[in-house]
Amino acid sequence: MAEKLNELALGYSGGIVSGLGMLLLGVFGNFGVYSGMAGMMEEGHMFFSLTPVGIIFGIIEAGVMGFIAGYVIALVYNKFA
Repeated sequence: MAEKLNELALGYSGGIVSGLGMLLLGVFGNFGVYSGMAGMMEEGHMFFSLTPVGIIFGIIEAGVMGFIAGYVIALVYNKFA
């Protein structure tokens, strides 16, 4: 029988990794590195922009979305495992 995943642990780790990725993208985007990707994130995320407040709200948005995605993935995995 397969091991069960901890839904909260996978959700928290997904949220942290997503938030850190958004932070790095915002910082590097302000320095002109990955400016194309930063532009795509501005189009795809409701609250992200290259301002300090936009980066903070982007981190929060990405963290919430990463948590939900990780939690649902673990929930579905445990359902079928």
